[in-house]
Amino acid sequence: MGANMGKNASLLDALPSGQGTLHVVMLGLDSAGKTTALYRLKFDQYLNTVPTIGFNCEKVKGMVGKAKGVNFLVWDVGGQEKLRPLWKSYTRCTDGIVFVLDSVDVERMEEAKMELARTVKAPENCGVPVLVLANKQDLPGAREPRELDKLLGLTELGSSHLWHVQPACAITGDGLHEGLEVLYEMILKRRKLAKERKRKCR
Repeated sequence: MGANMGKNASLLDALPSGQGTLHVVMLGLDSAGKTTALYRLKFDQYLNTVPTIGFNCEKVKGMVGKAKGVNFLVWDVGGQEKLRPLWKSYTRCTDGIVFVLDSVDVERMEEAKMELARTVKAPENCGVPVLVLANKQDLPGAREPRELDKLLGLTELGSSHLWHVQPACAITGDGLHEGLEVLYEMILKRRKLAKERKRKCR
Protein backbone atom coordinates (compact mmCIF):
# COMPACT_ATOMS: atom_id res chain seq x y z
CA MET A 1 0.00 0.00 0.00
CA GLY A 2 2.73 2.46 1.00
CA ALA A 3 4.60 2.01 -2.29
CA ASN A 4 1.48 2.79 -4.31
CA MET A 5 0.53 5.84 -2.30
CA GLY A 6 3.95 7.51 -2.42
CA LYS A 7 6.18 8.66 0.39
CA ASN A 8 4.26 11.61 1.81
CA ALA A 9 0.90 10.99 0.20
CA SER A 10 -2.06 9.96 2.28
CA LEU A 11 -5.28 8.09 1.69
CA LEU A 12 -6.89 11.39 2.62
CA ASP A 13 -6.04 12.76 -0.84
CA ALA A 14 -7.06 9.59 -2.66
CA LEU A 15 -10.50 9.19 -1.12
CA PRO A 16 -13.51 11.29 -2.05
CA SER A 17 -14.96 12.96 1.03
CA GLY A 18 -17.16 10.59 3.01
CA GLN A 19 -16.54 7.61 0.71
CA GLY A 20 -14.20 4.65 0.49
CA THR A 21 -12.67 2.60 3.28
CA LEU A 22 -10.65 4.37 5.94
CA HIS A 23 -7.51 2.63 7.13
CA VAL A 24 -7.04 2.64 10.91
CA VAL A 25 -4.26 1.10 12.98
CA MET A 26 -5.00 -0.14 16.50
CA LEU A 27 -1.96 -0.05 18.79
CA GLY A 28 -1.24 -0.25 22.51
CA LEU A 29 0.69 -2.25 25.07
CA ASP A 30 0.07 -5.98 25.39
CA SER A 31 -3.04 -6.86 27.41
CA ALA A 32 -4.62 -3.43 26.87
CA GLY A 33 -7.62 -5.03 25.14
CA LYS A 34 -6.99 -4.24 21.46
CA THR A 35 -8.20 -7.53 19.99
CA THR A 36 -11.20 -7.65 22.33
CA ALA A 37 -12.13 -4.12 21.16
CA LEU A 38 -11.68 -5.05 17.49
CA TYR A 39 -13.94 -8.12 17.65
CA ARG A 40 -16.54 -6.34 19.77
CA LEU A 41 -16.69 -3.67 17.04
CA LYS A 42 -16.82 -6.31 14.30
CA PHE A 43 -19.28 -8.84 15.75
CA ASP A 44 -20.94 -6.84 18.56
CA GLN A 45 -20.19 -9.63 21.02
CA TYR A 46 -17.44 -10.54 23.46
CA LEU A 47 -14.92 -13.05 22.14
CA ASN A 48 -12.27 -14.60 24.36
CA THR A 49 -8.93 -13.75 22.73
CA VAL A 50 -5.29 -14.79 22.99
CA PRO A 51 -2.24 -12.48 22.79
CA THR A 52 -1.73 -11.31 19.21
CA ILE A 53 1.49 -12.46 17.57
CA GLY A 54 1.58 -10.39 14.41
CA PHE A 55 -1.72 -8.73 13.53
CA ASN A 56 -5.46 -9.11 13.03
CA CYS A 57 -7.29 -7.21 10.29
CA GLU A 58 -11.05 -6.70 10.05
CA LYS A 59 -13.44 -4.43 8.21
CA VAL A 60 -15.66 -2.62 10.68
CA LYS A 61 -18.72 -0.50 9.91
CA GLY A 62 -19.49 2.65 11.88
CA MET A 63 -22.81 2.36 13.74
CA VAL A 64 -23.48 5.78 15.25
CA GLY A 65 -23.68 9.44 14.29
CA LYS A 66 -21.72 10.77 11.32
CA ALA A 67 -19.69 7.54 11.09
CA LYS A 68 -22.81 5.41 10.54
CA GLY A 69 -22.28 3.24 7.46
CA VAL A 70 -18.63 4.25 7.05
CA ASN A 71 -16.20 1.37 6.49
CA PHE A 72 -13.01 1.18 8.52
CA LEU A 73 -10.27 -1.34 7.75
CA VAL A 74 -8.77 -1.87 11.22
CA TRP A 75 -5.31 -3.36 11.70
CA ASP A 76 -4.85 -4.65 15.26
CA VAL A 77 -1.10 -5.06 15.80
CA GLY A 78 0.50 -7.07 18.62
CA GLY A 79 1.64 -5.00 21.59
CA GLN A 80 4.43 -7.14 23.07
CA GLU A 81 7.70 -5.23 23.38
CA LYS A 82 9.45 -7.26 20.67
CA LEU A 83 6.65 -6.47 18.19
CA ARG A 84 6.48 -2.71 18.75
CA PRO A 85 9.26 -1.82 16.28
CA LEU A 86 6.91 -3.23 13.60
CA TRP A 87 4.21 -0.66 14.40
CA LYS A 88 5.68 1.90 12.00
CA SER A 89 5.15 -0.49 9.09
CA TYR A 90 1.41 -0.40 9.78
CA THR A 91 1.03 3.32 10.52
CA ARG A 92 2.51 4.39 7.18
CA CYS A 93 -0.24 6.11 5.15
CA THR A 94 -2.93 5.38 7.75
CA ASP A 95 -5.94 7.66 8.20
CA GLY A 96 -6.13 7.32 11.97
CA ILE A 97 -4.46 5.72 14.97
CA VAL A 98 -6.39 4.08 17.80
CA PHE A 99 -4.22 3.67 20.89
CA VAL A 100 -5.87 1.26 23.33
CA LEU A 101 -4.96 1.88 26.94
CA ASP A 102 -5.51 -0.14 30.11
CA SER A 103 -6.98 2.64 32.29
CA VAL A 104 -6.32 0.66 35.47
CA ASP A 105 -2.66 -0.29 34.92
CA VAL A 106 -0.98 2.79 36.42
CA GLU A 107 2.36 0.98 36.75
CA ARG A 108 2.68 0.78 32.94
CA MET A 109 1.27 4.24 32.21
CA GLU A 110 4.75 5.71 31.67
CA GLU A 111 5.58 2.90 29.24
CA ALA A 112 2.31 3.55 27.37
CA LYS A 113 3.10 7.28 27.26
CA MET A 114 6.54 6.59 25.80
CA GLU A 115 5.22 4.25 23.09
CA LEU A 116 2.38 6.59 22.17
CA ALA A 117 4.77 9.56 21.91
CA ARG A 118 7.21 7.56 19.80
CA THR A 119 4.43 6.59 17.39
CA VAL A 120 2.75 9.98 17.16
CA LYS A 121 5.97 11.95 16.78
CA ALA A 122 7.31 9.77 13.95
CA PRO A 123 7.61 11.99 10.83
CA GLU A 124 5.40 9.68 8.74
CA ASN A 125 2.58 10.04 11.30
CA CYS A 126 2.65 13.84 11.36
CA GLY A 127 -0.91 15.13 11.71
CA VAL A 128 -2.55 11.68 11.84
CA PRO A 129 -5.54 11.86 14.24
CA VAL A 130 -5.19 9.84 17.44
CA LEU A 131 -8.04 8.24 19.37
CA VAL A 132 -7.01 6.98 22.81
CA LEU A 133 -9.45 4.26 23.89
CA ALA A 134 -9.35 4.41 27.67
CA ASN A 135 -10.31 0.75 28.11
CA LYS A 136 -11.44 -1.18 31.20
CA GLN A 137 -13.53 1.69 32.55
CA ASP A 138 -15.77 -0.91 34.19
CA LEU A 139 -13.01 -1.83 36.67
CA PRO A 140 -12.36 -0.16 40.04
CA GLY A 141 -9.47 2.29 39.92
CA ALA A 142 -9.88 3.13 36.22
CA ARG A 143 -8.48 6.59 35.51
CA GLU A 144 -10.77 9.20 33.98
CA PRO A 145 -10.06 10.76 30.56
CA ARG A 146 -9.01 14.11 32.01
CA GLU A 147 -6.42 12.43 34.22
CA LEU A 148 -5.21 10.29 31.31
CA ASP A 149 -4.67 13.45 29.21
CA LYS A 150 -2.05 14.50 31.74
CA LEU A 151 -0.56 11.05 32.39
CA LEU A 152 -0.02 10.49 28.66
CA GLY A 153 1.21 14.02 27.97
CA LEU A 154 -1.36 14.52 25.21
CA THR A 155 -1.49 18.28 25.69
CA GLU A 156 2.24 18.36 24.85
CA LEU A 157 1.47 17.23 21.29
CA GLY A 158 0.44 20.79 20.44
CA SER A 159 -1.69 21.75 17.48
CA SER A 160 0.00 19.36 15.03
CA HIS A 161 -2.25 16.48 16.13
CA LEU A 162 -5.98 16.03 16.61
CA TRP A 163 -6.58 13.70 19.54
CA HIS A 164 -9.36 12.51 21.82
CA VAL A 165 -9.57 10.27 24.89
CA GLN A 166 -12.65 8.03 24.79
CA PRO A 167 -13.69 6.11 27.94
CA ALA A 168 -14.55 2.56 26.89
CA CYS A 169 -15.07 -1.03 27.92
CA ALA A 170 -14.12 -3.51 25.21
CA ILE A 171 -15.94 -6.40 26.90
CA THR A 172 -19.35 -4.68 26.92
CA GLY A 173 -18.68 -2.45 23.91
CA ASP A 174 -19.41 0.76 25.81
CA GLY A 175 -17.78 3.78 24.16
CA LEU A 176 -16.27 1.92 21.19
CA HIS A 177 -18.56 3.13 18.41
CA GLU A 178 -18.70 6.59 19.96
CA GLY A 179 -14.90 6.66 19.79
CA LEU A 180 -14.97 5.57 16.15
CA GLU A 181 -17.34 8.44 15.37
CA VAL A 182 -14.97 10.95 17.00
CA LEU A 183 -12.06 9.48 15.04
CA TYR A 184 -14.05 9.80 11.81
CA GLU A 185 -14.79 13.46 12.56
CA MET A 186 -11.09 14.10 13.25
CA ILE A 187 -10.15 12.43 9.94
CA LEU A 188 -12.63 14.66 8.08
CA LYS A 189 -11.32 17.73 9.89
CA ARG A 190 -7.75 16.86 8.93
CA ARG A 191 -8.83 16.35 5.32
CA LYS A 192 -10.56 19.75 5.30
CA LEU A 193 -7.48 21.49 6.74
CA ALA A 194 -5.26 19.79 4.14
CA LYS A 195 -7.49 21.08 1.32
CA GLU A 196 -7.42 24.61 2.75
CA ARG A 197 -3.62 24.53 2.94
CA LYS A 198 -3.42 23.41 -0.71
CA ARG A 199 -5.61 26.34 -1.78
CA LYS A 200 -3.38 28.80 0.09
CA CYS A 201 -0.27 27.38 -1.56
CA ARG A 202 -1.61 27.94 -5.08
